[in-house]
Amino acid sequence: MSFNPFAAALDAQAEAMEAMADATEKARIAPERAVEMETIEVGQTPSEVVYEENKLELLHYESRTDEQNEVPILIVYALINKPYILDLQPDRSVIRQLLDAGHDVYMIDWNEPSRLDQHLGLEDYVNRYIDNCVDEVRDRSGQDAINILGYCMGGTMTTMYTALHGEKVNALGLMAAGLCFDQTGGVLEEWGSEEYYDPEDVVDTYGNVPAEFLDTGFALMDPVDNYVSKYVTMYENLESDAFVANFSRMERWLDEGIDLAGTAYVEFLEKIYQNNELYHTELELDGEHVDITSIDVPILQILGEYDHLIPADASKPFNEVVGSDDTRIIEYPTGHIGLSVSSSTHEEVWPEVCDWYHRVSDDDVEDSEPDADSTAVESVDGIGPTYAERLRDADIESVSELADYEAAELADIAETTESRVAEWLDQV
Repeated sequence: MSFNPFAAALDAQAEAMEAMADATEKARIAPERAVEMETIEVGQTPSEVVYEENKLELLHYESRTDEQNEVPILIVYALINKPYILDLQPDRSVIRQLLDAGHDVYMIDWNEPSRLDQHLGLEDYVNRYIDNCVDEVRDRSGQDAINILGYCMGGTMTTMYTALHGEKVNALGLMAAGLCFDQTGGVLEEWGSEEYYDPEDVVDTYGNVPAEFLDTGFALMDPVDNYVSKYVTMYENLESDAFVANFSRMERWLDEGIDLAGTAYVEFLEKIYQNNELYHTELELDGEHVDITSIDVPILQILGEYDHLIPADASKPFNEVVGSDDTRIIEYPTGHIGLSVSSSTHEEVWPEVCDWYHRVSDDDVEDSEPDADSTAVESVDGIGPTYAERLRDADIESVSELADYEAAELADIAETTESRVAEWLDQV
């Protein structure tokens, strides 16, 4: 077919007119979007402050079910950002997922340290603040031991806590927790290297480490995406209400970083990143040995396959050295923050995590092998209330009925992956 210059010119003109119309519409709605981004709401799940100490607030979330697991979950987030990333928006809220599954949920909000708090170290956060919050949750629930979910730096600290106060912990969930730093490939491992960087210099200058210092460091790990690409994507999707809302919430969280107590910063980089003392069982807090080999509670690690802050290899080896023989890893193709805000993670990962907490909290779990013809599907490790309900809706109520299906069929019914179903069928 021969080239028609007149047709090409008309096509170019049409494309230019379309682009102009698109740009005009985006310019029209831009001021409205700017206001929306400034006023967007986050952390909307109802809660009350049930304990306070210094800047810390312990939040207790309002139940969303008639019955709750008697063993509550205490969530411990990192010291360097606000914890509402776990409750960013109603349909992507770890808090709501746990509540909807029948769990009783508490969370520590560290808030921002003052200049007077610059000498707070890991000993203060682990053996004072976390311990006092655990005791408060134990008293309120009437439980001798509670469940814990530690995210990022919060996971590292709750690991220390469990090693020191294991009698108060029923089960330990670790979400993208930095536990082993020995050439694992993480950017933070290089950042914490003695060869390139002395954290004491920052603390000597500022006292507490400014949030802007940390935010800039994280952003420079991927400058093109953090400073250019994401804003181009935002412009292209300016007319999408859902996209703008999601983008606005994430930007607000990124902009609201909090300072980090100077001593805790130095100790974390030197003891955890540079010297790998936690993994090598050499860490001491106020002269007390933090021995992770003594941890014998059930452990679940939730890891992001594409996490460049805490690579999976900085977490996986931990399960090989702890004393517990009940350990499990869920690794999902997402990043560090995607573990808490990705829509697919909420569909695929969090129902399984909710079920795991039910399993490790059930005192009535039988150790003996039951009769498959009469045993409910919940007896299979990995099938909790969420998946069991979906299976029952398809008239699959017992282990023997489960075995009658192929993995692909069950994956469709339970709304999960074939690999996960294959694990169920292997047990059957």
